[in-house]
Amino acid sequence: MVDLTVGICTYNGETRLPRVLDLLLSQRHTEHFTWEIIVIDNNSTDHTAKVVQEYQLKYKSTHPIRYYFEPQQGLAFARRCVIKAAKGDLVAFLDDDNLPTPNWVYLAYSFGLSHPKAGAYGSQIQAEYEVNPPPTFKRIASLFAIIDRGQNQFRYDTHHQWLFPAGAGLVVRKQAWLQSVPKHPILKGVCGKSLTSKGEDLETLSYIRKAGWEIWHNPEMIIHHYIPRSRLEKEYLLQVVRGVGLSRYPIRMLRLAVWQKPFLLPLYVANDLRKLILHVLKYRKLLKTDIVLACELELFWNSLISPFYHWFQIKDIKSNFH
Repeated sequence: MVDLTVGICTYNGETRLPRVLDLLLSQRHTEHFTWEIIVIDNNSTDHTAKVVQEYQLKYKSTHPIRYYFEPQQGLAFARRCVIKAAKGDLVAFLDDDNLPTPNWVYLAYSFGLSHPKAGAYGSQIQAEYEVNPPPTFKRIASLFAIIDRGQNQFRYDTHHQWLFPAGAGLVVRKQAWLQSVPKHPILKGVCGKSLTSKGEDLETLSYIRKAGWEIWHNPEMIIHHYIPRSRLEKEYLLQVVRGVGLSRYPIRMLRLAVWQKPFLLPLYVANDLRKLILHVLKYRKLLKTDIVLACELELFWNSLISPFYHWFQIKDIKSNFH
């Protein structure tokens, strides 16, 4: 019997994994329950497997670490591999740049124990920057899994109807996942270096909520998201917000009943267009020099075209099938 599984999803994480594993292997207050660590290697081309093997040998007697290779590229597939391999009733997800605080595993377990109706619950995510971000970066920080939603616990469906916790630092009850999340995702998530199919965590949580499970914010669970210099460069930031924007259509549709979709879709499109126009009118002189404003413009534009992007994708899939 295992009470909790910590699944680390990684792609080319040989330089990042050791820090995450070291922090997990030094967790406090975990003596009274059983937990495990598994690493999902999402088709890496570096020495990720060798790094994990070294840790397996070093900690074989004290804390076994299991390793799985997931050849299908995409964070959504890596997380499904975690669920399939996990022995724990609770499954906690970390990426290879997520640094848990010393009692994160204990707090993840105890919250699940005290909230049996919680199908999922998220952490407070603080940034650890290699270099200082742009002065106004807070405006878009949540798009990069930097989440500060206050110091009080709350249920998302009662306090924040359209928000969800981030996938980084998320804990899911395995039963809730197996009952509600389909085997084949709409959104693949980050695929290697491609960032155009983000939103897999929101898709997963939409299914879990629709199945009647509660979703919570637990501010006591804290992880630090390491942001290297390269991820604050303009092109990378634009790729991330582009992926978030393009994911808006399928996520919105998952929230709606069938009869609501033809009525609310035009309203979503009109609102996205309104935001885009107002943003250009207000900041047109700064868009070429201000990274954050340029990212917001990219978000609004890709949210606007998201329905057309996914319609053409479906059309291409059907034409290739025939």
